Amino acid sequence: MSEKLTSRALGFQLLVEFFDCDRNLLNDVGRIEAILHEVVAAAGAGVVKTVIHQFSPQGISGVVLISESHVTIHTWPENGYAAVDVFTCGDRQVAEKIRDLLEDRLVAGGVRVRAIERGVR
Repeated sequence: MSEKLTSRALGFQLLVEFFDCDRNLLNDVGRIEAILHEVVAAAGAGVVKTVIHQFSPQGISGVVLISESHVTIHTWPENGYAAVDVFTCGDRQVAEKIRDLLEDRLVAGGVRVRAIERGVR
């Protein structure tokens, strides 16, 4: 599901929806943070800063600021659903690798992806 990034684009963004994920995992702050760091490193990106928040009674929102831009996650454990945004101003393959690795780590039963070139007039 690669889309070619034009030479005029300033960045590449993936809006990813993961369905039928492991519900317990989606409510585990420590595991979500570890997974985010793992997939960012495996994709060749660098972590700058991470902020993760646990909601009550359930759900997590987090952002990992990476040297290439950011990765965000918002989880709805009760629905087995996670919304992820991966934005990179570098190589689009970094974003695609993060998406692929998250699909595996979140044990997603389904995925929907929207790809957007940023900064193109």
